[in-house]
Amino acid sequence: MTRQTDFAICLNKFLTDHLPNKRGSSPKTIDSYRYSFIFLLEYYEEVHGIKPEHLDLSAITYDRLSGYYSWLQETRRSSVSTRNQRQAAINSFIRFLMRERPEYLNECQRICGIPVKKAPQKEISYLKTEGVSALMETVDTSKTNGLRDYVMLMLLYTTGIRVSELIALRVRDVSLQEPYTIIVHGKGNKSRYVPLLKGAVPILQRYLDECSAIRPYDVNRWLFMNHMKKQFSRQGINHIIRKYGNLAREIHPDLIPEDLSPHKMRHTAAMELVNSGVDLIYIRDMLGHVSVRTTEVYARADAKLKREAIEAASREIVPPEEAAWDNDKDLKAWLKSFTSR
Repeated sequence: MTRQTDFAICLNKFLTDHLPNKRGSSPKTIDSYRYSFIFLLEYYEEVHGIKPEHLDLSAITYDRLSGYYSWLQETRRSSVSTRNQRQAAINSFIRFLMRERPEYLNECQRICGIPVKKAPQKEISYLKTEGVSALMETVDTSKTNGLRDYVMLMLLYTTGIRVSELIALRVRDVSLQEPYTIIVHGKGNKSRYVPLLKGAVPILQRYLDECSAIRPYDVNRWLFMNHMKKQFSRQGINHIIRKYGNLAREIHPDLIPEDLSPHKMRHTAAMELVNSGVDLIYIRDMLGHVSVRTTEVYARADAKLKREAIEAASREIVPPEEAAWDNDKDLKAWLKSFTSR
């Protein structure tokens, strides 16, 4: 009979108890962590000849985990961001070990000190105000599904919620009494209140009236349901956004990007708030970011755009400067004397 290793015992407790019960992690997060360990087991067997059933905590060392992160990029061709996600999952487990097995504390601290690899900063892609208008104009709100789609797009744009948060909304989460808000159920089972624009309330009220969602026994139903009267999937929302994006692009090809997505709508909402001068702390709370550092990327993007606009404008208003030496015959003669020696 194969003995159960201390690594197997701790990993099982981490995935099945610590993450869901102590950390409140979502099934999607736990699944992502699980894949990090699947690849870790593959690495130990392939590179170090240690089969999963024989892997002990004593083999989880600074040197081997440093090698694992390099192996992810070099052998599995993982991107820098994916590598860092795997490292974050491992570090979470290592911090869990510090309390479960304090005899490994020293090595755990060394492992957590492995530097995260810096990834090149991607340009934030978002819709300009004209692009949002062009997109919304393609939706036929005279049809029931069209009205539903319009409200979904409107919420994505005006609140910046994630697609997972949009499809998790129930009728009871919407408050159309002042102050107008929705309760958003975010990552880690954390809920937050997000304000609704006053101008969005009438169209949202009309949607609730037309789909008969204001009856007392309907408050627990999903706010948005697909054609099968079931909760939307991520793929379903992506399909709807692509559909209207394609329609709008036919009319305004320069305003609608090819890769229009729910997350791009979230970027659009964030950039609108930054451009309006809203404080980053407020934007952080509205978007559900854990740290304001995540939110700062929008402020940096806004500053970059403003700098480019100023530089472009300056080229128009600043007269070309004539080189001081261009008409200085004595200086030219002196410079030429160096080539004749």
